[in-house]
Amino acid sequence: MDSIKIKINSKEINLPVIKGSENEHGINITQLRKETGYITLDPGYANTGSCISDITFIDGEKGILRYRGYPIEELAGKVSFTETAFLLLYGDLPTIEQKKSFSKKLRQHANIHEDMKRFFDGFPLNAHPMATLSSMVTALSAFHPESESEDEDIINDNIIKILAKVKTIAAYSYRKYHGLPFIYPDQELNYVENFLHMMFSDSQEEYHADPVLVEALNLLLILHADHEQNCSTSTVRLAGSSKSNIFGAISSGIAALWGPLHGGANQAVIEMLKMIKKDNGDYKKYLEQAKDKNSSFRLMGFGHRVYKNYDPRAKIIKKAADKVLKKLKIDDPLLNIAKELEEAALKDQYFIDRGLYPNVDFYSGIIYRAMGIPTNMFTVMFALGRLPGWLSHWKEMINSPDFRINRPRQIYTGHTKRNLK
Repeated sequence: MDSIKIKINSKEINLPVIKGSENEHGINITQLRKETGYITLDPGYANTGSCISDITFIDGEKGILRYRGYPIEELAGKVSFTETAFLLLYGDLPTIEQKKSFSKKLRQHANIHEDMKRFFDGFPLNAHPMATLSSMVTALSAFHPESESEDEDIINDNIIKILAKVKTIAAYSYRKYHGLPFIYPDQELNYVENFLHMMFSDSQEEYHADPVLVEALNLLLILHADHEQNCSTSTVRLAGSSKSNIFGAISSGIAALWGPLHGGANQAVIEMLKMIKKDNGDYKKYLEQAKDKNSSFRLMGFGHRVYKNYDPRAKIIKKAADKVLKKLKIDDPLLNIAKELEEAALKDQYFIDRGLYPNVDFYSGIIYRAMGIPTNMFTVMFALGRLPGWLSHWKEMINSPDFRINRPRQIYTGHTKRNLK
């Protein structure tokens, strides 16, 4: 194993170098504090690797995203969301029999306990769907006391239950917000069709989802399925490292995703586009404000913490947005503003120099909007897509030979010892 020699206060130590399968390199500093008394300081963890993982690979400079080795461009539009979930969870795409079995279990566990439906009555009508979703996922643990078990079969059953039930909870959150009766899952429908059925069915009439909408939602969920050690995934790992049950760990990820700098970004894009539309669609004015250091305006949907090139998901989603709006014959002025904004930004040297390209959030909200999904549900849709990633990382973490509770250090800058007078 390669190592790097460092010298601190005349003491030399060798730190092992960890090499990844895509030629990434990391310095293992687990013995640094013990040997030297020093720690590293990395606000935001931008230069810190918290784990070794074989789930998702990202190269931000080259705009590469791969799930278990498969480029996102090959998966999107060619496999189903449930197949992608299986891939992330178990390492390979399912065989025909595995796919049938996996899909059957997801249908069987789609219903939530009847007593849980009463919980929705405790939320006010205007409760944000993310608040409802997070609370209800935590509550699932009360109905599945075996969630504390470390038995592999029980863990896999709980993973299925979460994947199956969260979409039902998400749909019920929408129905509750709009004062509509709950619609039970239909065992004849696939995962995405079932979700749309529970969201939009009339209690008296059968709902038939447009195949173009099913395809678009399937695509969106796949594009959001995992993204390496992002804020919410890291939160799931952090919470799960205490050996909290799987439902609690996933609920913590939902709470982390809620923020406007993470999962709430697609909602922020729509709100920004609405603001520009209200200002006579003067997008050029806002481009200039985004470049002004003295302005508080921020161009939402551009740039990414990891990608310094065009987000590969954004290229795929832009085409899907055009297809959906064309099929539904929607002339959305927000889409027109978005396209003009993107075109102008991509030609502006300020954005080019800083690698501020459109990200996945820039167009996803427009598709959700066209499908009739309200703005406050956008982050819920993100959570639904990100579930397989959260579950895969939680599963990988608890099975890791290096498993230990996460406990970051700090540099204390407060008062030194003081005495009461």
